[in-house]
Amino acid sequence: QVQVVESGGGLVQPGGSLRLSCVASGSMFNRYTMGWYRQAPRNERELVAQITTGGSPNYADSVKGRFTISRDNAKNTVYLQMNTLKPDDTAVYYCKASLNFPPYASFSGQGTQVTVSS
Repeated sequence: QVQVVESGGGLVQPGGSLRLSCVASGSMFNRYTMGWYRQAPRNERELVAQITTGGSPNYADSVKGRFTISRDNAKNTVYLQMNTLKPDDTAVYYCKASLNFPPYASFSGQGTQVTVSS
């Protein structure tokens, strides 16, 4: 079982920045595709950003140019740098580690709250 723990959320004013971190336990971190998802009240969970084992990122259109995902395999950590935050970015942010080969397992954390408000 892989433990996934997010941190770094909080309250920030519109236009501000936050950096989320996610640590996944175990020795296979470099074999996981890592993703950040978010869920706002009354909304479905949506993919925000993802980074492959090779370090290739992709982003939801709503965050392109503002958010940057990165990973440090030596630290079993993935980051989400969020700049120019908007009230619409308010949500619980979840980290997910996914294996893209059998057994195709995935593991998510408990989430971290991000609130963008003046």
